[in-house]
Amino acid sequence: MNLTLKVWRQKNKSDKGKIVEYPVSDISPEMSFLEMLDVVNDQLIEKGEEPIAFDHDCREGICGACSLYINGEAHGPGRGVTTCQLHMRSFKDGDTVFIEPWRAKAFPVIKDLVVDRSAFDRIIQSGGFVSVNTSGNTLDANAIPIEKHVADMAFDAATCIGCGACVATCKNSSAMLFVGAKVSQLSLLPQGKVEATERVKNMVEQMDKEGFGSCTNTGACEVECPKGISLENIARMNRDFLTASLTSA
Repeated sequence: MNLTLKVWRQKNKSDKGKIVEYPVSDISPEMSFLEMLDVVNDQLIEKGEEPIAFDHDCREGICGACSLYINGEAHGPGRGVTTCQLHMRSFKDGDTVFIEPWRAKAFPVIKDLVVDRSAFDRIIQSGGFVSVNTSGNTLDANAIPIEKHVADMAFDAATCIGCGACVATCKNSSAMLFVGAKVSQLSLLPQGKVEATERVKNMVEQMDKEGFGSCTNTGACEVECPKGISLENIARMNRDFLTASLTSA
């Protein structure tokens, strides 16, 4: 398989950056997208050129690090997959493939295709946890009965891997799906209800501080999310936030 790659290259945060074209040949359709980039980088290194910087870790669709904008879609043309789970059989011989980083004010480019997603970390630090003493007197997980449909909703929300596809896809660069999922996975369960009021207020406030945009209910985030996080989590967070705003000082 022969392809033409058009890759965003940017030396650092302050560099203007540009699209650079790379012709590649003999690419196996069974390669993953990241394996294809590995091959390209080997060729660049052999030529004495700077390899393309891109983020990756588990390569199993778990960590969310391999976040690339491919042909105008977060994680590429597949659905329910991350970039590392995308295979070259999704493309045709002779295709031109555009590869860019996430585009959002809150996700500044570090180098080439690598962006700084520490804004998500700060949102989690502001409230995405349960404050319990787990030393000495830890209760068994089954000590508190939870209805199955509630447990299922919490579990579905917890599958969010924090990749940022929702932000990259949204025309407003909104992080509402991410924050909604993180709020829901805790507030739905008894252990998370104790701090639910302060949690949703703090996380929404931090989200706004980071410079993410507002949600206008386009729904692109749910479509492009590799884990299929539902828009219901945004609605739940909005209800929780409104309640918290009206009932707390």
